[in-house]
Amino acid sequence: MLHQRNPASTEQEHLPSMLAADAQELQRQLQLHQARVFPPTSAKTIRQFAPGEAASFIGIGEAYLRQLAGELNVPSPLPNGRRLYSADDMNLIRRVLDEKNGAPKYVPHRRDGEHLQVIAVMNFKGGSGKTTTAAHLAQYLALSGYRVLAVDLDPQASLSAMYGHQPELDVGEGETLYGAIRYEEPVAITEIVRSTYIPNLHLIPGNLELMEFEHDTPRFMAQGANSTMFFARIGEVLGQIEELYDLVVIDCPPQLGFLTMSALCAATSVLITIHPQMLDVMSMSQFLAMTSELMAVVERAGGRTSYDWMRYLVTRFEPNDGPQSQMTGFMRAIFGNRMLNTPMLKSTAISDAGVTKQTLYEVERTQFTRGTYDRAIEALNAVNGEIEQLVKTTWGRK
Repeated sequence: MLHQRNPASTEQEHLPSMLAADAQELQRQLQLHQARVFPPTSAKTIRQFAPGEAASFIGIGEAYLRQLAGELNVPSPLPNGRRLYSADDMNLIRRVLDEKNGAPKYVPHRRDGEHLQVIAVMNFKGGSGKTTTAAHLAQYLALSGYRVLAVDLDPQASLSAMYGHQPELDVGEGETLYGAIRYEEPVAITEIVRSTYIPNLHLIPGNLELMEFEHDTPRFMAQGANSTMFFARIGEVLGQIEELYDLVVIDCPPQLGFLTMSALCAATSVLITIHPQMLDVMSMSQFLAMTSELMAVVERAGGRTSYDWMRYLVTRFEPNDGPQSQMTGFMRAIFGNRMLNTPMLKSTAISDAGVTKQTLYEVERTQFTRGTYDRAIEALNAVNGEIEQLVKTTWGRK
């Protein structure tokens, strides 16, 4: 039965006006928050790293790092004799080590015969930790010395915001990936790539403009336009800059549309995030079935659907939660070695860092209880290290 409007009611809410007013006020408050957290004269920076962290990123022992730092006086010691290492310091030490060895080993750039790795991070359901995973993975790989491009393909643009690019303020028309893949008057992808505050990490930001691709594609398909098919457009533009990067990390939209399918056809690897609760797993079951059907159609049309690897990552995992542990075991029994060994823990350190649009690699350890921070960063590094090893195995490295 249709809802009957109460004739006695004198107040009626006009939805478009109400939503517009709410959006305007929310945007105003967000701008004020942005100004408080990051004043106009400031810019996001990446913190310096303690010797143990820096040695781990470089891939050497901490004692050897101290020896090299002393020989090179990089970085200069603090008044207390302690050294902290910037991302640039770590890159310099990698280059010095490779010069000493006479062969590329510590600078991990792609070598002859190693193809660009494009990792699509995806899930159909919001709240699975997809963007948090993509943001930390891209930063970890860049801090480990790889040349990384992060692509925000989610119209909500949370990844862009975490990297200091407010979508409604800092990203203009044609400055998202849509600008490069649109059917009419596309711009060169080199015009939309932005540098970040981390050496080796570049960004293609997102905003609501990305939704235009979902609206344009059916129209151009109906017209039979003589242009690259929708599923090949992202791969085509990434091919124009592939020599500049070792890895691309794509934060996919939380829905299965034309953007997601194009990202899947461009990807060489797929990472699916899962929150280990029954409703999320049931939703993912439908997502996987739908993805399979749609990608089979794309494959018949000539799209590429083979991958170097595909893995499931358990996110927001609480070890002491019995049902979550049972659900994780249930999924491991089904997916086997397609599950990453390490889950990403639910942590107040990660969520608290997100309040100021930062990752755990950006915030100082002193801002948190030591145990809380250490558990979270250990889990993050284990997850990202496992993904890095998958990349190295694909390239045939030991």
